Amino acid sequence: MLFKRSSEERNGKKPGLFAKMKEALGATKDNLVGKIESVLSSRPTIDEEVLDDLEGTLLSADLGVRVTEKIMHAIREKQKKQLLTTAEEAKEEIRSQLYSILNVKEVKEPSRRGDAIQVWMVVGVNGTGKTTTIGKLSARVSQDGNKVLVCAADTYRPAAIEQLSVWAERSGADLVKSRIGMDPSAVLHDALAAATARKSDVVIIDTAGRLHTKENLMQELEKMRRVAGKKIPGAPHEVLLVIDATTGQNGLSQAREFMKFTGITGLVITKLDGTAKGGIVFSISQELGIPVRYIGVGESLEDLLEFSPDAFVGSLFNEASLP
Repeated sequence: MLFKRSSEERNGKKPGLFAKMKEALGATKDNLVGKIESVLSSRPTIDEEVLDDLEGTLLSADLGVRVTEKIMHAIREKQKKQLLTTAEEAKEEIRSQLYSILNVKEVKEPSRRGDAIQVWMVVGVNGTGKTTTIGKLSARVSQDGNKVLVCAADTYRPAAIEQLSVWAERSGADLVKSRIGMDPSAVLHDALAAATARKSDVVIIDTAGRLHTKENLMQELEKMRRVAGKKIPGAPHEVLLVIDATTGQNGLSQAREFMKFTGITGLVITKLDGTAKGGIVFSISQELGIPVRYIGVGESLEDLLEFSPDAFVGSLFNEASLP
């Protein structure tokens, strides 16, 4: 998604990426792979009792029903054909299935022509780390040589605007904000006009996340999409949904709500370093069929990682790369 990504980062092989991801996913590895290995090693052969225990383990690791069913169906089919008889073969099949779930076909991105501005809208429930993610994202994109403008369109939370102001100053990004309570679409209109005048490359929009006022919020987000499309052709070019991994299956419920109204093109999963519920990444990918763009694994700028299915699954299974 970034305009100047290296091939190493795109393929999940950027120096230090695997080590950082492996460290952050330690609790998820113990909760998921550790328990899988324990079940598979409990008996010398893969029989129905082991498969039942394995199914329960997968369900308890926040993989969700659909992911568990997909994995167990593949294992049982291979077992029937006597293509899977050992614990290592079962583990390899689970690893292969998890990788295939995350390897979602990319949403086609519009080509960037001439001086066309890219508009990225970031949505999500309050408390997911949305505003912090926008700050880190603006810094990353700026470091890649792009001129960034951040639009503080969550006009209901003064703290969010203050937070974005700090991040914008750190990263050298421009910031457009307004007074508390102003119509977010009006702020966006001004931000896009400023971006055009300043020849910005990317506009990143912070939005409100008051899901308890769902109907009004979704109408507001749809209005913002229309405003963006009128000002900049094809905008918003990206709609990123931020989900807190610690919420487990509740994160999937939130994702479904936003999917109905906002045309999500990518996901950002935050707080993966502080939870054993990282299995939710597989559940969300399977359910929504939308690629994960970034994951948050800490508080610093470097802890917003561009997502790689290869590195993610490899870190869980102690392998730096997958075939």
